Amino acid sequence: MAITFQSPIKHNFNPSSSSSPISYAPSLYLIKTRLSFGFNLSSVSSKTQTHITIPEPEPVFTSVKSFAPATVANLGPGFDFLGCAVDGIGDFITLQVDPDVKPGQVSISGISGDGNRLSKDPLSNCAGIAALSVMKMLNIQSIGLSMILEKGLPLGSGLGSSAASAAAAAVAVNELFGRKLEVSDLVLAGLESETKVSGYHADNIAPSIMGGFVLIRSYDPLELIPLKFPYEKDLFFVLVNPKFEAPTKKMRAALPLEVTMSHHIWNCSQAGALVAAILTGDSRGLGKALSSDKIVEPRRGPLIPGMEGVKKAALKAGAFGCTISGAGPTLVAVTDEEEKGREIGERMVEAFMKEGKLKALAMVKKLDRVGARLVSSNPR
Repeated sequence: MAITFQSPIKHNFNPSSSSSPISYAPSLYLIKTRLSFGFNLSSVSSKTQTHITIPEPEPVFTSVKSFAPATVANLGPGFDFLGCAVDGIGDFITLQVDPDVKPGQVSISGISGDGNRLSKDPLSNCAGIAALSVMKMLNIQSIGLSMILEKGLPLGSGLGSSAASAAAAAVAVNELFGRKLEVSDLVLAGLESETKVSGYHADNIAPSIMGGFVLIRSYDPLELIPLKFPYEKDLFFVLVNPKFEAPTKKMRAALPLEVTMSHHIWNCSQAGALVAAILTGDSRGLGKALSSDKIVEPRRGPLIPGMEGVKKAALKAGAFGCTISGAGPTLVAVTDEEEKGREIGERMVEAFMKEGKLKALAMVKKLDRVGARLVSSNPR
């Protein structure tokens, strides 16, 4: 069973729109991949088994534009192994064949939306690293590429900003050369990029590429399990981003080196409950489990001014649950009504100002079930 990408082509792009699927066929390249099945869910796994020298593919487009969505990682008790994609916000990459760029290399010709904070050196930029990784997988040696990165996500926000850049870049390169690689290859390319920023974890990059909820079952070999939230059920994420930066490395440094057996058992049970709620479309159960982390949130929460008061305000306003999105400082609450989500967001923004003396922005978004995709293309 193939994992599919959806491709809303071509102009007037709306990231929440959908169209016909793009199907990624099995790869014969650097990573040999198998598909397995469990609990009626397809799991994507890969293991480096053989290294094959392949013919260099020709580009099928002169340029492409791709989009990759924001993500909410951890989801409370799912630290480093659960994440989901969020609809309507993310990063764009425009990629083109460029005769002025050294063959086998990529140049970053422009970045917008980052406040001039990101490096244009492709070896120091998440998008550049991911693009080069895919080019290496494809054995691209005779063609140079240039890219433009449009940041739609704030840096250090806890919304998978670096992963969105990497995902969009990986998909763009793969599409430019005829979609030769499959999902697990692209995730591995993104993981190489993420390692530079926040460590070797796939709970942002996997859902940004695949869409929906994703469980990372294993890293060696890489095994990803899509968790299908029922289409007929409503789920809204209330994302509240304060004017405060929480670098991932700093937030990881706050984590405990050891945990008690009781907290381990509790978090395992809540992670199981979270997965069950996702599969059954139980928004209330999802929120309850999401709010129940006893290992990570208690350490990171105090580093986000006003976090405890904001969480209380969300629950009082009717949210089913609330926790830190990724490493923070964005907080995420869940509900099953969009209008209720707006009200919850307003109360959370007020609480951030009252409790933490921070201005904040609230957004109400749906689950992105599509993941990174092609937006437009120019044929050769």
